[in-house]
Amino acid sequence: MKILILSIGFILLIGSEMLRVYFIMPFPGSQRHETIEIAYFIESHINLFRIVGLSLITYPLILTLRANSAKAKIAVGSFMAVWLVIVYLFNFQFQADTMFYQPKNKLFLSTDKSKVLTQQLILGVSIHGKQKAYPIELIGYHHQVRDSVGGEPVMVTYCTVCRTGRVYSPAVDGRPEEFRLVGMDHFNAMFEDSRTKSWWRQVNGEAIVGPLKGKFIPEIPSEQMRLDAWVSLYPNTVIMQPDSLFLEEYASLINFDEGKTKEGLPRADSLSWKDKSWVVGVSMGLHASAYDWHDLKQKRVVNDVLADIPLLVVLESDRATFHAFLRDSLSFEYDSGKDMMVDANTKSLWSMRGECSEGQLKGAKLKLIQSYQEYWHSWKTFHPNTSEFHPVK
Repeated sequence: MKILILSIGFILLIGSEMLRVYFIMPFPGSQRHETIEIAYFIESHINLFRIVGLSLITYPLILTLRANSAKAKIAVGSFMAVWLVIVYLFNFQFQADTMFYQPKNKLFLSTDKSKVLTQQLILGVSIHGKQKAYPIELIGYHHQVRDSVGGEPVMVTYCTVCRTGRVYSPAVDGRPEEFRLVGMDHFNAMFEDSRTKSWWRQVNGEAIVGPLKGKFIPEIPSEQMRLDAWVSLYPNTVIMQPDSLFLEEYASLINFDEGKTKEGLPRADSLSWKDKSWVVGVSMGLHASAYDWHDLKQKRVVNDVLADIPLLVVLESDRATFHAFLRDSLSFEYDSGKDMMVDANTKSLWSMRGECSEGQLKGAKLKLIQSYQEYWHSWKTFHPNTSEFHPVK
């Protein structure tokens, strides 16, 4: 009985410490199932698990230590050592916010002074006539960067395992909030708020567990594109620079823009409609659609209808900058000779940025809508009703 109680106590102590982290970090098998409620329960009651576990082992432990058996003492001592090591590893080494830190020194420079290569991908934000560009190979390590644009606080986030860039207003019900990186859910970064300890998905700003479950933090419009494309739109933008304290960490994401990192989790698949294939995603209310990156590279212009709304998805000549627009009743074709679009209705000439420069509709501008580039596994997981766009051959 003594051995049984001692074993149950150690299993409770070791198991609770390991599972609370296993379920919310990318360990083998941990992100494939609906275990977030279990993880949150363990995390919320971890001190209770520790008290119960220690209570179970205390009396048998005293009896064992009083016994004359050296083997029993060594075994018990070994179990205690293992537990202490696990407590250290899973509370310090394997915690998300001790593996990835926010920048300590946020430096923004103008285009003529910036050290960021112009072909790098950025998340761009424009508020009240002010613009800032955040290189995704930098924010991909940090996962979130707290900043302000045009006097408004912003929370710029990126999850490299889902290839999801999102910008939020860091407030809950209009109240400013602090968030820390706590782990992952279905491979998507997850944040914890400071007041209620609820857990929020990076991909859509939703609280998925905790007292605020079901609430959303407001998303701020953003665009992903090459830096030179952003600069051509906003010459007065400022650009986030690498923090010298994290140069080694940034090195792990070299070539992430191209999907060719050394590490497996952020690396892209070269084929279409695989888990790590790139898609451009657009959502309209409860409806969503995904557009294969290879199709966009080939077609450059895609006309579609989503939720009875005609839309247009285009890829610029740099093969990295994409846009989605409302196209009303117009239908567009790509003119490869001019690297522009022509609408079939009036034969007017349009830039790939949705501006008509020649023809009957000269001066018109298509309305830009939010679109995202991300991995197919992420888009279909968080948009389960999504459609897949397949162009007519």
